[in-house]
Amino acid sequence: MELPDQYQPAPSLLKDKIIVVTGAGDGIGRVAAKTFAEHRATVVLLGRTLAKLEKVYDEIEQAGGPQPAIYPINFEGAVEKDYRDLSDALNDEFGRVDGLLHNASDLGERTPIANYAADAWLRVMHVNVNAPFMLTQALLPLLERADHASIVFTSSGVAQKGRAFWGAYAASKAAQDNMMETLAEELEGTGPVRANSLNPGATRTRMRASAYPAENPASVPPPEAHMPLYLYLMGDDSVGVNGQVFSA
Repeated sequence: MELPDQYQPAPSLLKDKIIVVTGAGDGIGRVAAKTFAEHRATVVLLGRTLAKLEKVYDEIEQAGGPQPAIYPINFEGAVEKDYRDLSDALNDEFGRVDGLLHNASDLGERTPIANYAADAWLRVMHVNVNAPFMLTQALLPLLERADHASIVFTSSGVAQKGRAFWGAYAASKAAQDNMMETLAEELEGTGPVRANSLNPGATRTRMRASAYPAENPASVPPPEAHMPLYLYLMGDDSVGVNGQVFSA
């Protein structure tokens, strides 16, 4: 699936919405959080590095966006109780959640499976699969209180077809897409929540540079280039769209 032709998000597309963004301190997550705030959402910034989250917080406030919230969390070590505590905090502060962007991700090792370190494999699967599962499960009751709620998983080209040396990352993204499809089918027709995946493709981020150190960054689109699709999936213009994998 792709963005509808000539799509133009309204300036107030996300007005009064509460949107949780993981990995909000850097890369696509940072730009998505700022873009959602520009379209009048109250953004909840999730990530492991408080200083980065505070910087994004300040940038949103300086741009005149609604006051965001910060919730530091390390997905590598977080357990079920941590996500329940997050849900309780969001319930106390907002009473509902309108959107959830699963953006945080661990690239892992670029090496053959024969050489892949078991602890690195387990870490990638925990951050990229187990954490989104636990976070989604914890926030579903709050998402179900929204008029229209959207869960967006960040996919990858290696989710559809595995590629040599992409190991745990490819396996985790395939698992994440399958989790999205399972969730979307369970949600279909039962309430206000929909779930989709978004494959941003090549994007100028620190993770991309780590995966392709010889690549010229100027040849790769910046995160801003993909924001219309992120806005479309997070806003009410995509109500009724469920269980799809979109490509930027």
